[in-house]
Amino acid sequence: MQRRMVRKLTLERLLDQLEPHPSPKPDLEQYTIPANLAAEILYLAAYTYNSITGKTVLDLGCGTGRLAIGAAFLGAKQAIGVDIDVTAIQMAKKNSEKTRLKKKTQWIITEINAIKGNFDTVLQNPPFGVQARKADTKFLAKALELGKIVFSLHKRGVDNKPSPFLIKFINARGGTIKTVYPMKMVIPYMFKFHRKRKHEFLVDLYVIEK
Repeated sequence: MQRRMVRKLTLERLLDQLEPHPSPKPDLEQYTIPANLAAEILYLAAYTYNSITGKTVLDLGCGTGRLAIGAAFLGAKQAIGVDIDVTAIQMAKKNSEKTRLKKKTQWIITEINAIKGNFDTVLQNPPFGVQARKADTKFLAKALELGKIVFSLHKRGVDNKPSPFLIKFINARGGTIKTVYPMKMVIPYMFKFHRKRKHEFLVDLYVIEK
């Protein structure tokens, strides 16, 4: 079990070498979380909330595995990634082998509603619901069902503040918001409908206890 504190830059460099999705689908909002943002989230989860080392960690909508692999690197007892996309899971497996973390990670191809059980920690960068309405709340509801503590990334609400709707949604499902961290997300040009070389915007990381 990893107990020594890992430098954030070391974690970021590990995540930055992971291969992205070769053919992301816009309808699934398959944007790979940037390595620096993933490292920031994992660092908070591990060293501010003590929710990674020695814990069972679930990454819902794991994509190519950055959050799950990062959790395994930081000493998770087990890191499980779930995604509906076969190609994403294949790449996640390849990335776990590349980082020599294959034995500490598990990958499952399924809808998130099929996942049952109890996990110490849920990490997720869910779809923001831009292409598929309410996709974000579907992930959030499942995370609250499965995890003792949830780290969930969401698009910032109107007026540059955390979303009142999400706050109400979380409270109604027995979640307690410990804090909301504002963060910057950068998405490169990926799809034909993109008009800029990169898009920068603010997101909120919700830290929620059940």
